[in-house]
Amino acid sequence: MRQRGPRRDRRRLCVPGWTPCLVLLLFLLLGLTPLHAASDSPDPDTGAGVNVPAAGEQVEEAGSIPSAAVQKPSDEYGNVTEDVGGEELRIADPIEPWNRAMYHVNDKLYFWLLKPAAKGYKYVVPEDFRGLFSNFYRNLRAPIRIVNNFLQGKPGYSGIELAKFLINSTIGVGGLRDCATECFGINGRDADFGQTLGKYGVGFGFYVVWPLLGPSSPRDTIGWIGDWFLRPQTYVSSEWISPVGVGLYVHEKVNDTSFHIGDYEAIKGAAIDPYVAMRDAYVQYRKKLIER
Repeated sequence: MRQRGPRRDRRRLCVPGWTPCLVLLLFLLLGLTPLHAASDSPDPDTGAGVNVPAAGEQVEEAGSIPSAAVQKPSDEYGNVTEDVGGEELRIADPIEPWNRAMYHVNDKLYFWLLKPAAKGYKYVVPEDFRGLFSNFYRNLRAPIRIVNNFLQGKPGYSGIELAKFLINSTIGVGGLRDCATECFGINGRDADFGQTLGKYGVGFGFYVVWPLLGPSSPRDTIGWIGDWFLRPQTYVSSEWISPVGVGLYVHEKVNDTSFHIGDYEAIKGAAIDPYVAMRDAYVQYRKKLIER
């Protein structure tokens, strides 16, 4: 008889069986509402595009929620509306009961787990060391920015991000120091796959809140999955999702939260309905990323 190798070994390098089904389902649920990109300041590729931050300026990571939320009106169906160049941008919220439930789950996880962990971490680890970790994780996300800037038709920024990655990985001691910006004044451009899909006219679809991950949409969920494959941490093990990879992701979030303790509380305290405030902040922020 022909002997077969261990099944487990052959499956270790494969994506879990449910993943293609999930991705296909999310694609079917995607909306077709186009988002139009608008830009004002020059970029290296087209001469019109993006505001590049100055050296040392703090940049919010693509996919995150900004530190301030502004209430926007909703229609009778709970859809957020916003004027975009004379057009209304809407995101449907047909699964609001689920979303509100997950919002409250994430709210409890923040106050019971993430915030205490971040406060203890902040107390133990000096700010300078936490800054080194922030640089390190941002450097590891360089492949996401390199690939998506190229897919968005901005090869100049793709090359800049590649140069930053090489400089910071070598002179910057594995990315612990952002030497490209500090030493040479090289600034890049944040980009992710959800933003790339939006650039090609893929709409939000509808609003969804995932446990642990927070606000999203079918488009940005697929974008998050695509970006996960570009993270070097994903490949520290032969498993697609490994304890080491998840541990690095958790540490990254705790380290980042240690710099922003109180931001979420400010949004929640100022809002009449915190759930709506977070939904509106998410829509506004992602819209602005598409326009960049």
